[in-house]
Amino acid sequence: MNCRELPLTLWVLIFVSTTESCTSRPHITVVEGEPFYLKYCSCSPAHEIETTTKNWYKSSGSQERVELNPRSSSRIALHGCVLEFWPVELNDTGSYSFQMANYTQKWKLNVIRRNKHSCFTERQVTSKTVEVKKFLQITCENSYYQTLVNSTSLYKNCKKLLENNKNPMIKKNAELEDQGYYSCVHFLHHNGKLFNITKTFNITIVEDRSNIVPVLLGPKLNHVAVELGKDVRLNCSALLNEEDVVYWMFGEENGSDPNIHEEKEIRIMTSEGKWHASKVLRIENIGENNLNVLYNCTVASTGGTDTKSFILVRKADMADIPGHVFTKGMIIAVLILVAVVCLVTVCIIYRVDLVLFYRHLMRRDETLTAVVDEIHSLIEKSRRLIIVLSKSYMSNEVRYELESGLHEALVERKIKVILIEFTPVTDFTFLPQSLKLLKSHRVLKWKADKSLSYNSRFWKNLLYLMPAKAVKPGRDESEVLPVLSES
Repeated sequence: MNCRELPLTLWVLIFVSTTESCTSRPHITVVEGEPFYLKYCSCSPAHEIETTTKNWYKSSGSQERVELNPRSSSRIALHGCVLEFWPVELNDTGSYSFQMANYTQKWKLNVIRRNKHSCFTERQVTSKTVEVKKFLQITCENSYYQTLVNSTSLYKNCKKLLENNKNPMIKKNAELEDQGYYSCVHFLHHNGKLFNITKTFNITIVEDRSNIVPVLLGPKLNHVAVELGKDVRLNCSALLNEEDVVYWMFGEENGSDPNIHEEKEIRIMTSEGKWHASKVLRIENIGENNLNVLYNCTVASTGGTDTKSFILVRKADMADIPGHVFTKGMIIAVLILVAVVCLVTVCIIYRVDLVLFYRHLMRRDETLTAVVDEIHSLIEKSRRLIIVLSKSYMSNEVRYELESGLHEALVERKIKVILIEFTPVTDFTFLPQSLKLLKSHRVLKWKADKSLSYNSRFWKNLLYLMPAKAVKPGRDESEVLPVLSES
């Protein structure tokens, strides 16, 4: 070799060594105990031979950045744009950066523990799915360490398949039994020590997905509004296999209709390797005989068929109300019905309060709230008969007046009776039979301190049962306040 050939040969060797794959991923996970390297991606052959300073740094946690050199650790080797670990250990986890003039690249390295119970670590597995009968290839190669590799072995589920080969590989049509974990283990020597590098593939074999169940797109029944004398195009689309067929079916009693034509089928292959087919049925000069007739589109395959139907209807026969308008109308009607039900429920529960509020709003109030001394003498002038049920009231002295008043109220029906239980009915040994016939809502119970307030439920119910008339302006409010006392 002459002197002029030496620079060219050196240049070729440098180019070959620097064209090894660089480390472009910013986040890297590796397994402890294996050789590992980081390589700056923008490192050109010119950068390798020039004398520009190249520095490597490491930082971890709260520690400041530390420059790396061969004296940092016996496991670390620096080759210009490459940082090598022989091997990488758990304490190598951290952030690394390379700096050359104005060029910088950074990585985050995470070193994980090796699975001591398996030939590979599951967190460092590359998954791949292959269909049955499709090409399966597994190649064991490592371009960076290729010159240092002594031998390479291929394992399946940690059982050796091939060994003592530089680049063992599998090339075949996939079968279901090919599924499993395939591990490529490279053995190499460095500084008198034996190392190994493992790369594992999880191969999943699935059934042949090239054939699909054909299906027609869109609803199974379609009503198409048309006008007599016009033309219409019925489009039938399907996802299908290459061998499947799409066709139209329609029956005519008196032979074929010259106004109906099947257009040429159009097929397009999808990105998944399947087929999308479209076939149009064109009906010209639509007549009465074309209305309310089934026009069926069918896709057929070895696995079965799928059919969708079209029915032509006159536009006037279609619903006058658009679907979205009808839906909104139904929603509004339901909301109004719910509101009415809620309003009626509230009115029933609070009917007493509502009536009293209305009377107050219309300036009407109860008129007769004085306690009567002689019931019988005032019966003719009264509109209500208020009976305060107490022991003194039920004494023998008022038995006659009570019977007369009840007769006038219940028999003559000239006045209405309001019974106030000042003392519970169970405390009396006798009561007029007619008094027991009163409606429950006309019986009010006095509840001691709870009924004292004019705003209590007792007084509201009493006012509700009283007749009402307009209150004269300027009238003293105290004149209409009810007074209750024992007789």
